[in-house]
Amino acid sequence: MPLLILGLLIWAGAHMFKRLAPGPRAAMGERGKAVVTVALLVSLGLMVIGYRGAEGAVFWGRSPALVGINNLLMLVSVYLFAAAGMKTAVAQRMRHPMLTGVIVWAVAHLLVNGDVPSFVLFGGMAVWAVLEMAMINRAQPGWVPPRGKGAKMEVMAAVGTLLVYGAIAGAHIALGYPTFG
Repeated sequence: MPLLILGLLIWAGAHMFKRLAPGPRAAMGERGKAVVTVALLVSLGLMVIGYRGAEGAVFWGRSPALVGINNLLMLVSVYLFAAAGMKTAVAQRMRHPMLTGVIVWAVAHLLVNGDVPSFVLFGGMAVWAVLEMAMINRAQPGWVPPRGKGAKMEVMAAVGTLLVYGAIAGAHIALGYPTFG
C-alpha cells in the first residue's frame, strides 16, 4: 500500500506543481515538462505495482449488473477524454471533460472493486480530479469554451472511443482482470 499511496502523491504533486508553485515551475522552463513527465511515469509505475501488491478488506465484489454499469461508464469516460482532445460538442459545454472523465472512470472502477486498495487508488484519483478542477477554476475563473471542429470530429471521437475502449479492455484481460464478467 505504501507504493500505491506514494504513486498517488507523486501524480497529484506533478499535476498540481504549476498551480501550487508557479514561480519554481516557470523557472524550470522547458526542462520542467520533462521533469513532470518523468514524475508522472514514475507515479504510474508505483500505482500499478502498489495496487497489484496491496491487500485490504473487501466490502463488495463484482456482479453482472455492476460489470455492465462499469462498462457503460467506462465508455463515457473514454469519450470524455476524446471530447477534450478533439474539441467536440461536449467539450464546448463542459469546462473539464478530461477531469470529469477521470471521476467517471474512478466511480466505474469503485462499483466493481469494493476493497481498500481500490478505495485508495480510484478514490484518490477522484479526489485529485475534483481538487484539480477547483484549482483551475480558482486560477482561471473566466472560461471561454473552445471552438468546435465540426461533425467530422464528433464521428472521429466516437470511433476513437470504441477503439481505445477495446484496447483498454484487451489490456485488462491480458493482465487477468475480466472486463466483461
